[in-house]
Amino acid sequence: MNSPDAAFDLLATPIAWAAADGRILGANAACARWLGVSAKRLAGMPLAALEFEGDAFIRAISGQGEGARLRRVPLAFPGAEAPRFADVTLTPREHGGWWIEAHPVDEFPGDDPAQLLPSALSAALKGLAHELRNPLAGLKGAAQLLDRRIVDDATATELVSLIESEVDRLTGLLDRLLSPAPPRPFEPLNIHAVLERVLRLAESDAGWAVRLVRDYDPSLPDVLGDADRLTQAVWNLARNAIDAGAANITLRTRAEHGVRIGDTLHPIALRLEIIDDGRGVPEELAERIFLPLVSGHAAGTGLGLALAQQVAREHRGSLAYRSRPGHTVFTLLLPLWLEEEETPDG
Repeated sequence: MNSPDAAFDLLATPIAWAAADGRILGANAACARWLGVSAKRLAGMPLAALEFEGDAFIRAISGQGEGARLRRVPLAFPGAEAPRFADVTLTPREHGGWWIEAHPVDEFPGDDPAQLLPSALSAALKGLAHELRNPLAGLKGAAQLLDRRIVDDATATELVSLIESEVDRLTGLLDRLLSPAPPRPFEPLNIHAVLERVLRLAESDAGWAVRLVRDYDPSLPDVLGDADRLTQAVWNLARNAIDAGAANITLRTRAEHGVRIGDTLHPIALRLEIIDDGRGVPEELAERIFLPLVSGHAAGTGLGLALAQQVAREHRGSLAYRSRPGHTVFTLLLPLWLEEEETPDG
């Protein structure tokens, strides 16, 4: 994709140009480098797809064609772990469409934990991955030595095989954390199938010690998302409830109309609640509960809630909670996909 003026590629300022409907027509080399992709991958994308959260671009190009100046817009190519921030100027082009000029600013303004979360979580996960690789290799080596010494003991052989397979699975997970593959495209999925997977994990983990209750709305349309990531997020929330000593855990789904998530108003959203009667969130952690490495119990890693919130954001949703001893509710809001609508990639 060539610039309309070759001189644009000599500029250090990220610049792009778009059609009147916001579809990106081109970008200079500085813009592509700043977003970490090639200029060709930007061509044809909706400008709004680069906005990590919010709808400032949509509102700007839907105005009266007078341009706009936007401050601290979080920008990222779809699938990126964290946004980059820029002050953006939109100027009308002579023959229709827009010039977009980005002036990068500090990536993480102020001391807002929500802005720091994606980068902090990524750093924490990668650090943890590095620390765990060597112990896992040692465990696999020990399991292989045991396997050679076992004679005529089918049960022991099966247990050693289980250890080896779980070590391989965890090693694969660490490899993905250290060298992440591109995210999979979101697909329409039944949220209740995700919740059933979580309930099976909970039953295996807690056995009869916890009563698990389904309170589903069967009329819900599909969610557009990644089933594995959503399963992990909800399982983290359920596991926290188990660790908090809950005797009852309820998974409740409802449809909610006219929901605002961040700056975006959605016609319909899924309200998923994980309700438990455990000890609740410690008061001293209430303001920091979603930060990486913050945990309410000694054996915790402090990554479960941070990861759950990151998954919610990946799906353009939100995660919040309210808690008191004996009654804690974590609420996950996710936009629902209506069949008459096009998918975000459509």
